Amino acid sequence: MVATLIKQTLSKEDHEFSHFLTAEECLENLHQNPDIITVDYNLPGMNGTDLMERIKSYNSSIMVVIVSGQENLDVVVESYKKGASDYIIKNDNLFVNLENSIKNLSMSVVLKKEIELLRDEVMDRNKYANILGNSQPVVRVLKLIQKVESSNIMVLVTGQSGTGKELVARALHYNSPRNRKSFVTVNMGAIPEDLIESELFGHEKGAFTDARERRIGKFEQANNGTIFLDEIGEMNLHLQTKLLRVLQEKEITRIGSNKTIKLDFRLIAATNRNLLTEVKEGRFREDLFYRIQGFLIHLPPLKERGDDVILLAKSFLNEFCKTSKMDPIHISKEAIEFMMSYDWPGNIRELKAVVERGALLSENGVMNVDDLMFVQA
Repeated sequence: MVATLIKQTLSKEDHEFSHFLTAEECLENLHQNPDIITVDYNLPGMNGTDLMERIKSYNSSIMVVIVSGQENLDVVVESYKKGASDYIIKNDNLFVNLENSIKNLSMSVVLKKEIELLRDEVMDRNKYANILGNSQPVVRVLKLIQKVESSNIMVLVTGQSGTGKELVARALHYNSPRNRKSFVTVNMGAIPEDLIESELFGHEKGAFTDARERRIGKFEQANNGTIFLDEIGEMNLHLQTKLLRVLQEKEITRIGSNKTIKLDFRLIAATNRNLLTEVKEGRFREDLFYRIQGFLIHLPPLKERGDDVILLAKSFLNEFCKTSKMDPIHISKEAIEFMMSYDWPGNIRELKAVVERGALLSENGVMNVDDLMFVQA
């Protein structure tokens, strides 16, 4: 009787319904992937919280509303603790309260799905599309990414500054099973030496003079996701020792604490240095070097990528004109020849800067050699 009245009440909101008389029947039909389930607390065979636990173990994202004549505070608290999205008492306001609850939860479902779509769009933008290039060296890099993206093996990305090492790290993360978790980047060369340990591992309030509150470190932020240590060759030997232990034990201890925190993360490191030379000269631990080099991906300098130079230049130019609300700009034949003949010691980063500055200097919708040469002067 109550179920029939509930259905009549909620049908006003144009919801799709399935109606089951027993807990077993409900569990057998969870494959229909409902967004919200309304459960009567007093069911034959199992109570509403027991059924809710079974539902949540099947799919934790399903929202469960418990309808009950039981007003005992302990029962209500237990229901919320076990994951109820709402608990509604059977009284004169039952149908109004239930209608409002379903309406609010439905809005949450819509917002959640919109967020999922936005996440998918963000992930798409961070996949291979961001690694522009058709040259053989780039194709080889993409093949290496595909070989290792689904595993948990540590990856070391090497190459000159400005070759796109972070793009490779992002591609590895966003094409991995960890893609919905955090991707945390740390530039080891940009953090003062006296702060880097706190930055990586966190600290407790009062651990040192300026520790006014607890700080969660980058490794904790990357739990269940990926941490990218850029320019790992800049790390001092003391910190290298601590990092090695973290990688071996998969646990960290915040500064000022004795408690170890177990973590699950994937490490991707990058460097523009020759780490083997650093090892031979005593500036980088040999055991750490072999630990992080589970899988090596080397990025070629821009001068070895042939026509990719022009592909990248046009992409940067189009994006700059779009974001700057400028009319489209054409690259002259002479400017293309100049770009192809230049060595680009700053690699992709330099090319982007040259193109953007050249766009501002260009006239009549054409970027000429003089515009580029002015940047190089």
